[in-house]
Amino acid sequence: MIELKKETERVILVGVCLPGQEDIDASLEELSELAKTAGAVTVGKVVQSRDQVHPGTYVGKGKIDEIKSLLWELDATGIICDDELSPAQMKNLQDELDAKVMDRTLVILDIFAARASTSEGKIQVEQLKYRQTRLAGFGTAMSRLGGGIGTRGPGEKKLEMDRRLIKNRIALLNRELKSVKQHREVTREKRAKSRIPVAAIVGYTNAGKSTLLNALTGADILAEDKLFA
Repeated sequence: MIELKKETERVILVGVCLPGQEDIDASLEELSELAKTAGAVTVGKVVQSRDQVHPGTYVGKGKIDEIKSLLWELDATGIICDDELSPAQMKNLQDELDAKVMDRTLVILDIFAARASTSEGKIQVEQLKYRQTRLAGFGTAMSRLGGGIGTRGPGEKKLEMDRRLIKNRIALLNRELKSVKQHREVTREKRAKSRIPVAAIVGYTNAGKSTLLNALTGADILAEDKLFA
């Protein structure tokens, strides 16, 4: 028997500071919290000031070389970019760095996948992950970790399916989601007829909505000091 140890992902956060943008530090701090919620530890941060995001690689060639050195120096397993990357940007960065490349959207989707409990939530998460074509193709960077951020929900194998199968899978998910929504609508109509008052708690992630709901109703739902818990 060989025991496989689950390795904690060590990531470097990468951001681009555009003209007039003053909240890059706060944005990276939030990204660090997102990474922590997803199960990764932040070991470094890199920020490049540019007039615009590099269309091919997100950051310029000089920064890519700097990040490549930091990956080795800090024994990092990958990077998380503060903006949503295009499939081309993600692939080009992977080729340049030979490391796992993620973006803010991927991390949030991964957290959603880990937290989804209702049938509707699971279907929506799986649908979103299939539509995110940039999730496919982590290659050796993913295999070194045996999973990690981005593999929850549908799973790595399903992400490697060809486009025809993925298209069919999305069509099936759409039908399942429609069925779930119809069931929700029936329940909603019954509630409206019974004149049961309905209230909503609205706020930013980690503002205390779940904690307030538990205090008011004793619902005992998950409430943690984490983003999107």
